[in-house]
Amino acid sequence: MHLAAVIQLTCTSDEPGNLATAESLIRRAASRGAQLIATPENTNFLGPHRDKVRRSEPLDGPIGTRLSALARELGVHLLIGSLNEKSDDPERCYNTSALFGPDGALLGSYRKIHLFDVDVSDEVRFLESNTCVAGEEPVVVNTALGAIGLSICYDLRFPGLYAELVRRGAEILAVPSAFTLTTGKDHWEVLLRARAIETQCYVLAPGQHGFHDDGGLRNSYGHSMIVDPWGHVVGRASDGPGLAFAEIDLDRVRSVRRGMPVNDHRRF
Repeated sequence: MHLAAVIQLTCTSDEPGNLATAESLIRRAASRGAQLIATPENTNFLGPHRDKVRRSEPLDGPIGTRLSALARELGVHLLIGSLNEKSDDPERCYNTSALFGPDGALLGSYRKIHLFDVDVSDEVRFLESNTCVAGEEPVVVNTALGAIGLSICYDLRFPGLYAELVRRGAEILAVPSAFTLTTGKDHWEVLLRARAIETQCYVLAPGQHGFHDDGGLRNSYGHSMIVDPWGHVVGRASDGPGLAFAEIDLDRVRSVRRGMPVNDHRRF
């Protein structure tokens, strides 16, 4: 059994300020005993999207190196929900999660597969594919704390991805997000609990909260949470930047799967 923490941020185009707030909360989580700490999508930057591309770096660039060193200093598994990773396309970057181990090593990374190209309302009209390249490969990272399946935000709406992560051994699912207020108030918790129930995994869902200066009306829902494999919300953040904690018990995962072996029963 180990303690996990999800971090809630309100990021903007102020990259130094975003990173300083994230680091402060990561340190606070570690000081309270968290061994697995996860931050939201767009941890370093949530401002104008062309600037996101212009500022993009490889994962071993200055920002990745700083966060690797922080994981090593604190001796924690640190999942950075997403960074704007440089791609070969000068007009677009990757939206990439990076998992650092307690020695600072990059244990794995995941490039967001499902991009947020939607026209829901005047408040939610966005083409993420204008500035991001889609990833292609599901990722599960085996760690001393359990097998962690990686995903990002809009991926949450595609249960087939999570079924594949479980097929590859996932026991914990990470869903770092910047879910909009419009969709989040109706769909966020419902989808997170559904993914936990159908995969029988713990779900770590750190999110962005509040307004950002990304050139639109972007207001993120927040409500960062941790859900257990029975679908119970066992940790939840309040409004604004902050933390939520919960114990991750892999025996609980095994018990739920043994009692209701849905993966053995799957026909399609």
